[in-house]
Amino acid sequence: MPEPSPILTIPAWPITDDAVREVFAQMLEDGSWGRYHGPHCETLVAALGEYHGVDHAILCSSGTCAVELALRAIPVTAGDEVILAAYDFKANFSNVLITGCTPVLIDTVAHYPIPDLNQLAEAITDRTRAIIVSHLHGNLVPMREVCRIAAERGVVVIEDACQVPGATLAGHRAGTFGNVGVLSFGGSKLLTAGRGGAVLTSDAHMAQRMRLYTQRGNDAYPLSEIQAAVLLPQLAQLDSRNAVRLERLWELATVLGDSEIRVAMNLQDAAGSLDNHAAFYKAAFLLPQSVTDTRRSQFCESARRGGVPVDPGFRGLHKMHSKQRFRAVGELRNATQLHDRLITLHHPCLLSSSETVRQIGEILQNRFAASYTRDGLD
Repeated sequence: MPEPSPILTIPAWPITDDAVREVFAQMLEDGSWGRYHGPHCETLVAALGEYHGVDHAILCSSGTCAVELALRAIPVTAGDEVILAAYDFKANFSNVLITGCTPVLIDTVAHYPIPDLNQLAEAITDRTRAIIVSHLHGNLVPMREVCRIAAERGVVVIEDACQVPGATLAGHRAGTFGNVGVLSFGGSKLLTAGRGGAVLTSDAHMAQRMRLYTQRGNDAYPLSEIQAAVLLPQLAQLDSRNAVRLERLWELATVLGDSEIRVAMNLQDAAGSLDNHAAFYKAAFLLPQSVTDTRRSQFCESARRGGVPVDPGFRGLHKMHSKQRFRAVGELRNATQLHDRLITLHHPCLLSSSETVRQIGEILQNRFAASYTRDGLD
């Protein structure tokens, strides 16, 4: 039997601090919580535009809706192809299908959830209309190279920054490199309103197409006043919280050291200069190649019983959909490895103290070692 784990002090999420309490108190006082359109949405639009340096921020009801609106703003038409990595959030694949387009799956680079840009160039055909690139688990996609490839072939770039609000790459905010960027305000996200999302762009024509698509006598994809109001104080604290998460991940990587659980990102790229700063909704770790899916699941369950919220990563898109629904470029071996071996750690752990992070690292190592034995899973 493994030794009992220490009781971990991990912040609840979302954090209910004085700034959030003040928002709710003020909305109860002025009644704005029950309004459909009002000053809070307008203020959030302006704040997101200024923070990201874009001309237009269109609020909507989820990050999934944001991706759909981005596709319809291009606009894509039935029969077009949209490229995305085989390791990605499943809703991006579904959005491509509902617009009548064909998803084209490319591989990732080895060990990291970053699209293979060599395959990206190879995947583009005369039918390619767009590329969806997602910054996942703190990994930042080299967007300048993506945009260069896309521009040479006349392809639109949709930059999914739902997991990394506030991250910077080459001195620019994630979500601002592509023709259009998307954010999510889901219940567990770094900026949370329970649900919600936003589309970022400086293309006036794309912004107008999105607005026209959502207007059906009212806004069919609305973000409420109460959601907008609660996001504003979080946006003001985003950079400082992201800095803490990054520092704690460095500490966790140090604790894990040369163990069999390795951080699935290049930390030097995450904060190698003043121009690059990662953000972490989920921090990812790669287990050894010998680990089976069953053992990975058992390890995650054991770690959760020890108080550490880890889960298997995304399922590969090529592993969960019929081959008739997409076109694949190559054998997608690296994406399959991520499908089989990746685990993710929920971001509130990275807002814990340094001592708690040390305990998390030790629990992960001990539970992984113990998972080789039946007793270790009890």
